[in-house]
Amino acid sequence: MAEESIPRRDFLVGAGTAVAAGLASLAPPQDAQAGEQPLATPATTAEPEPLLTLSATEAAFLSAAADTMIPADELSPSGTDCGVVTYIDRQLAGAYGAGAKMYRNGPFRRGKPEQGYQLALTPRQYFATGIAAANEWARKTYGKEFDRLTPSDQMSALSAMEHGTAQFENFSAHAFFVRLHAMVMEGFFSDPMYGGNRNKVSWEMLGFPGLPATYADKVDVYFNKRYAAPPKSIADFS
Repeated sequence: MAEESIPRRDFLVGAGTAVAAGLASLAPPQDAQAGEQPLATPATTAEPEPLLTLSATEAAFLSAAADTMIPADELSPSGTDCGVVTYIDRQLAGAYGAGAKMYRNGPFRRGKPEQGYQLALTPRQYFATGIAAANEWARKTYGKEFDRLTPSDQMSALSAMEHGTAQFENFSAHAFFVRLHAMVMEGFFSDPMYGGNRNKVSWEMLGFPGLPATYADKVDVYFNKRYAAPPKSIADFS
């Protein structure tokens, strides 16, 4: 990874790249068709929404992580401006965060990596513990909590977590990074009704139409012509 900044593509690997590759194939051809609305230019900033469960320290960590993984550039606003932290906050405040669909009666033993999640913690507790461990490691390594580090040090810290060279106290830095990365990607690519992908910026970036999935009535009309229309969220049909 470059020292000056994190290229977006370096962190849109794995789950994020899989989503991007799958959706990019839906991007329309090049020639515009008269009568269709042009894609809107998304706003680059937004007022922060009230937090449902995250503490100020946790929100600061997630904001810094999201903006390191998804920096503002010519493709989209930053991760926080896209609503990634709002998405994570809502998920952790709801049934997912409470572990509603998890088996929670144990026994909880150290498992092999291929066995997946083996801890007694709910996702909400897991993120609270992981963020605390990450900040403690950042203080010992850099002298400051993660969100107060320079962009270059934030990049280096996330890279150390990703590759498992960061040593968290009784916690897997790599496993935490994998879950953190997945949640950031979900917040960036999910339907905006869940709080992330604000103004449908990632969908517009990919040319993904969103919810509508049937175009039988347009196949003949737009044969060999560009079909461009603003992407639609679930909320747009409510």
